Amino acid sequence: MSMRQELRQMPAQAGRAGGTRGEAASMPVSDEACCPRHESGDTGSALLMAALTRANLKQAFKRVRANKGAAGVDGLDIDQTSRHLVTAWPAIREQLLKGTYRPSPVRRVTIPKPDGGERELGIPTVTDRLIQQALLQVLQPVLDPTFSEHSYGFRPGRRAHDAVLAAQSYVQSGRRIVVDVDLEKFFDRINHDILIDRLQKRIGDAGVIRLIRAYLNSGIMDGGVVQQREQGTPQGGPLSPLLANVLLDEVDKELERRGHCFVRYADDANVYVRSRRAGERVMVLLRRLFGRLRLKVNETKSAVASVFGRKFLGYSLWVASGGVIKRKVAAKPLLAFKRRIRELTGRNGGRSMKDVVERLRPYVLGWRAYFRLAQTPRVWRTLDEWVRHRLRVIQLKQWRRGPTIYRELRALGAPHAVAQQVAANSRRWWRNSGKLLNSVLTLAYFERLGAPRLS
Repeated sequence: MSMRQELRQMPAQAGRAGGTRGEAASMPVSDEACCPRHESGDTGSALLMAALTRANLKQAFKRVRANKGAAGVDGLDIDQTSRHLVTAWPAIREQLLKGTYRPSPVRRVTIPKPDGGERELGIPTVTDRLIQQALLQVLQPVLDPTFSEHSYGFRPGRRAHDAVLAAQSYVQSGRRIVVDVDLEKFFDRINHDILIDRLQKRIGDAGVIRLIRAYLNSGIMDGGVVQQREQGTPQGGPLSPLLANVLLDEVDKELERRGHCFVRYADDANVYVRSRRAGERVMVLLRRLFGRLRLKVNETKSAVASVFGRKFLGYSLWVASGGVIKRKVAAKPLLAFKRRIRELTGRNGGRSMKDVVERLRPYVLGWRAYFRLAQTPRVWRTLDEWVRHRLRVIQLKQWRRGPTIYRELRALGAPHAVAQQVAANSRRWWRNSGKLLNSVLTLAYFERLGAPRLS
């Protein structure tokens, strides 16, 4: 059964959704918003009813499916959840409208950070991801226009590249000192009461506030045990980025009021000033502003320093001739790229060249797409040559024996002397794969196999 057929079987919304967004902003805030209501009866939440319309749910499910993702604590993947909701959705929808719905705990997952340590993720069930995505689609058009122009993270029509370009323009204008602030375990330390208070001031919709509070309080399952949490909104749910922007917008607005030039992407904030003394004053201000939100500045990663040598969203800046500020890939992402390429092009994998290229291709294309703003052509060429060198090593090692290497190179048009020299030293994989074979195992040769280019 298709998702369209399944959603047709979901009950239609009672009443019309038209015009509800404007009414939601003027509704009084209920004292019951801080805790779920148990008695029966419709919550009267216009925004919640808009989120649960058939059209909005179909769009939300399409987005959840496109994002893929693992199963939550119920063990149901997207297809299994789709079949389950055919019969379970009427009861879930009724609970949502009455304010008695209880989200499942999120499943705790940790992933390694590139610079060491671990990042904690909370994976909701697919059903809860669907509900959160449906809420997001209704709340984002209401909340996003109220956010600061200096905020770029997780907002429609904005991306990391825009933040990098804004930072570059501030530095080009003469602001060479950056107040680089990193928040310590930001998503794990969001205070629920403060977040709900800031959210109530913006939307004033008791049904939505109650449901979001329920998600914040749903707990996290680790090793079969549910741990209740009084703070934090684990990364992994569709609503978490929007809620983070709601909380941090208060800091953005204060920086705006004081006339500062800054860029924020999620919990990464850079303020650009003209002197270290001004930077130190801004750092004191930021510690105070974040302290009001019960957030802590990570002192080891934060600093008042020259913009040259600091990184922002994987990029760093440098001065070209004529004093022009340009962009480049920062040192850490570059090292991470090389480390990952070494893993993907190891010589002892026992894989065919086609398999190696298929594994390499999505990573290289994704990396190139993100760092395409880098204004360093020579670095791109050097990386390209290095990746091709590693591929030539694999190709030679797969041919392995001297006679095979000689035969294959001659078939590709290599001169007798070159083929003979490489075949005679068949075990010196790296040395033989250098410039000597550039004209034989060419870019075109690997591109026919599907290998991507960086330059």
